[in-house]
Amino acid sequence: MFGILDYIKLGAGITVGLVLYHLYAVSTGYPSAAREARAGYVLLAEKTAADAKAAEMERQRNAAAQATEEHRKRLEAAQAAEQAAKDTLEQEISNYERTLSEKNRACAVTAADRDWLLHH
Repeated sequence: MFGILDYIKLGAGITVGLVLYHLYAVSTGYPSAAREARAGYVLLAEKTAADAKAAEMERQRNAAAQATEEHRKRLEAAQAAEQAAKDTLEQEISNYERTLSEKNRACAVTAADRDWLLHH
C-alpha cells in the first residue's frame, strides 16, 4: 500500500517535527526544568518566610522579656518607696509621741485611731 518513498517522507516528517519541537523547547525552556526551578523557588520562598517569622517571634519575645523586666524593676522601686514612706511616717509618729511625753502631755490618739488614719 505504501511505497518506500512514502515511508521515507513519513520518517522525514517525524524527524522534522521532533527537531522543531526540540528547537521550540530549547528557545522557551523545557517545561520540566521550569517546573523544577519553580519548585526550588517555592521551597526557598517558604524557608525565607519561615525564617522571617521566626526572627519576628524572637524579637517579640525579647521585647516582652525586656518589658517584663522593666516592669519588675519599677514595681520593686515603688514598693521600696512605699516602705520608705511608711518608715518615715512611723518615725515621725514616734518622734511626735516622744515630744509629747517630754512635755508631759498625752496623745489622745489611740493605736486604732492611728490605724484608721493610715488606711483611710
